[in-house]
Amino acid sequence: MGFDAHRLECFVLEKMAKTRLPGLSIALSDKDGVFYARGLGYRDVERGLRATPRTSYCIGSVTKSFTALAIIKLAEEGELSLDDPVEKYVPLKVRPFGEPIRIWHLLTHSSGLPALAYAEALIRDVIGDARSWLPIASPEDVVAFMAEAGDWAEARPGERFFYLNEGYVLLGLIISRVSGLSYEDYVKEHILKPLGMERSYFTREEFETDPDKATPYIIDKGGNRVPSTYPFGISADGGLISNVLDLARYLRMYLNRGELEGTRVLSEDGIKAMEEPRIRQPDGRYYGYGWTIVEEPFGRKLVCHSGSVLVSTAWVGYLPEEGLGAAVLANAKGYPLVNIGLYALALALVLEPEELELFRRGKVLDRLAGSYETYMGTYRVEVVRKGDFLFLEARGRYTEASIPLVPEELDEEVATFFTYEGGRRHVAEFRLKPDGSVELIYERYKFRKVG
Repeated sequence: MGFDAHRLECFVLEKMAKTRLPGLSIALSDKDGVFYARGLGYRDVERGLRATPRTSYCIGSVTKSFTALAIIKLAEEGELSLDDPVEKYVPLKVRPFGEPIRIWHLLTHSSGLPALAYAEALIRDVIGDARSWLPIASPEDVVAFMAEAGDWAEARPGERFFYLNEGYVLLGLIISRVSGLSYEDYVKEHILKPLGMERSYFTREEFETDPDKATPYIIDKGGNRVPSTYPFGISADGGLISNVLDLARYLRMYLNRGELEGTRVLSEDGIKAMEEPRIRQPDGRYYGYGWTIVEEPFGRKLVCHSGSVLVSTAWVGYLPEEGLGAAVLANAKGYPLVNIGLYALALALVLEPEELELFRRGKVLDRLAGSYETYMGTYRVEVVRKGDFLFLEARGRYTEASIPLVPEELDEEVATFFTYEGGRRHVAEFRLKPDGSVELIYERYKFRKVG
């Protein structure tokens, strides 16, 4: 296949170092099995324990694809209909603009309700950063929390995408009501065990006895790693704990159209239904049933999902037509794992990652960051990269300024940005010279990069 593992590992270690990620695990698979798996960095920094491909992390919202799979499976078995109103199973009379929310609306985040942020509040409370106390400990508590949410509606069901963690909590409750099992037991018996995902689970007790678990970390404002914990308890929207080898088996089931090593979990039609683009997201991507569907950056269908509980992050994705999948997990929030997953898939496809727009833009932004001076060093500013933006910062003993620069055009010779200062629109023009030097024209100044 010509996969360049060394190049991937150099890329990953560089990004981990820049964002201070403690540890990361990654696995790549095709229809037949795993062809690359690696742990990099530490699963436990204080004890000096290395990350491995078997290291367990909380996968956050990647769990939603498991919840969606369970719902589609129950629908195939005739236990429910995706068109059923949610209130048939859950005592929640929330009707945006008078219309009932149906199961498929929850699957596609199109209930009409904007995010109610229960999960954000729960996670922040667990890590000690809560602004208020929200005593939610069960899916039934979420139902009570949502009692007046109809007044918060922004669209009729099915009209508009609003990512809604609470909706997937309700789906987990529906799975429990229909199957007679707890959500966790249903997923374990009907998905995890059949797929041989032997080290994937939901509970604190299982996590604490796991011999290869990752310590979750907060990376604070100073870049320090602070050991933390996971928000155990409510599972269907983001509570599964897994590892990249188990997730590789999960992705292989999708690549093999619902079957893995002779065990069928879902029909081929069911898999295709999950992958069908159903509602457009504000960023131009589409959401299906528990999965995001995109055509970029490879110009071919990519089915994927990210996850984050602040103290661990996840990304999984697969290319159905090419039969390739990737799973990436980390024990903190740092460099976006989606970028690592896409870089790995590009190498697996024998493509040049640096030629993809995502990485080309990032490379230009990195080159522009640094210290700049005017003629003979009379005035000095810093250009700082923060995510997809640059900030022009001027700091003195008594005053300081931080001006956001929004990208307009980025290429290898000229990069232009715009901002607003003093109520007026300004343009910042960076000139990237063949000799490696960089010049900046901003307002009345000309700067040269000096470091």
